[in-house]
Amino acid sequence: MIHRYLLHNSNVCEASSATLAPGQIGLLSGWGVFSTIRIFDGVMFEWPRHWQRMKRDAERMRVPFPDQPEFLEAGLEKLIEANHAYNATMRVAVVRNQGGLWEGPGVTRAYDVVAFTANLAHWPERVKLDVAANARFAANEFAGTKYLSWAENLTRYERAHEQGFDEVILLNERSEVAECTSANIFIAEGNRVWTPPISAGCLPGVTRAVLLEDIRVPGIEVTERKLTLDQLAKADEIFITSTTRALLPVAHVEGINIRGGSAVCERLCEAFQEFSRSYVARHIEKHRVPISKAGL
Repeated sequence: MIHRYLLHNSNVCEASSATLAPGQIGLLSGWGVFSTIRIFDGVMFEWPRHWQRMKRDAERMRVPFPDQPEFLEAGLEKLIEANHAYNATMRVAVVRNQGGLWEGPGVTRAYDVVAFTANLAHWPERVKLDVAANARFAANEFAGTKYLSWAENLTRYERAHEQGFDEVILLNERSEVAECTSANIFIAEGNRVWTPPISAGCLPGVTRAVLLEDIRVPGIEVTERKLTLDQLAKADEIFITSTTRALLPVAHVEGINIRGGSAVCERLCEAFQEFSRSYVARHIEKHRVPISKAGL
């Protein structure tokens, strides 16, 4: 459940208050973009990467968007303070308001910013994955865009949990592995680690980007490669990544036998945790976040 206060444009208000209207075209049409951000000790982890991805996606989806990240960042920091959400998860969305047949009267703003925070989720130590065929269309011009219309992912995720799974591997129209409903997927063979390329239809996750671009573990190489279920069956390890999960090893994939190892995942997870701690420490030092919020 979300916390007491939300951010509506530049105002922090009660989450139960009426701040949005059906006539904002993007609200009921899913015409907008969003991102989910992990908050460590009052710091929004990798905020610049989230901003850049949202801005790019907004341009692709023709969604008006704030000109400067400082405008949005200041509001989000006010929200963190209001909810005392110093170690939490944040969802921030930019909703298009105008255009189309169902635009409401009196809508004068081109877009609305809506953000809220919630407690951290508790994930299992290892996850079980189902598989869904033709669940991503990699050739779609909007593939890899994180837009508000999320119903397909939510439906698959809910159905998976009802069937005893934690997530779902989504295959594209070429039967290649793309991603999960809200996570990227990686495999390891020895010390070589691969994740599907963006051309497979996956979202460019922030945790995925950190592993590909910033994490360096001696002897481990992390790169992109097209993956199939056959390659998952041959892998020594499979793991998933997301903002809320960090790295989680996979214990089971429906329909195929996997080894279920986790040694490489554990080393990468340790490196990712160290990277996160360093990021937060630099931010606290730079912005002088009060020591009462910092658990370092």
